[in-house]
Amino acid sequence: MIRLGVNIDHVATVRQARRTYEPDPAWAAAEAQLGGADGITFHLREDRRHINDRDAAVLKEVVSTKLNMEMAIARPIVEIALRLRPDQCTLVPERREELTTEGGLNVSRLARRVKPAVARLRRLGIEVSAFIEPDADQVLASADVGCTAIELWTGQYAHARTPRAIKAALNRLETAIEVGREAGLLVHAGHGLTYTNVQAVAALEGFTEFNIGHSIVARSVFVGLREAVREMKALIVSAGKH
Repeated sequence: MIRLGVNIDHVATVRQARRTYEPDPAWAAAEAQLGGADGITFHLREDRRHINDRDAAVLKEVVSTKLNMEMAIARPIVEIALRLRPDQCTLVPERREELTTEGGLNVSRLARRVKPAVARLRRLGIEVSAFIEPDADQVLASADVGCTAIELWTGQYAHARTPRAIKAALNRLETAIEVGREAGLLVHAGHGLTYTNVQAVAALEGFTEFNIGHSIVARSVFVGLREAVREMKALIVSAGKH
């Protein structure tokens, strides 16, 4: 069964637009779980542009499914993760000027920094995933530094506009899945996936989890978060059966 992790960062983005106390990401986590989410994902960025430290602490208390913390490999963030002890940490690249995470972490180049962080997290029983581009070298590097999973960046597919480009992106994902599974890794996916494009990716054999945020939060404005999660999960599950 393919799992759906719901990223609630952009609920906090709405709150921060007015520097107020609502909507609360903790309520969003509860609603998403009632809608069938298999996990809740949040990104505690160094600049705290949406999720903040209080949010992270409350989410640890209220999330009854899998709690996945996206994070940079900066030492202060690693220390917070060690204290918080989410079920999983997903290591991502982070740049202050970006609107959202663009592209994958270069695990191969940063292996000397990534490996000790992974070891520290795993010693506390935290599963560790690396958010990477669907490239064989990055997949193998993630396994080498001790990750238990990878999350493949699906941005190339999401941004593709021609049948040829879409096919090439799907082929690249398919190859990375195979390399990951052969390396003993769980393979997840995320970035830019929507209600209109997710099924082609979900139909690829080997994915175990999708982490989707913006599209679900956007849909929830019109139908509510529970229903938005139900609709996305139904699309993923039905595609995986084909």
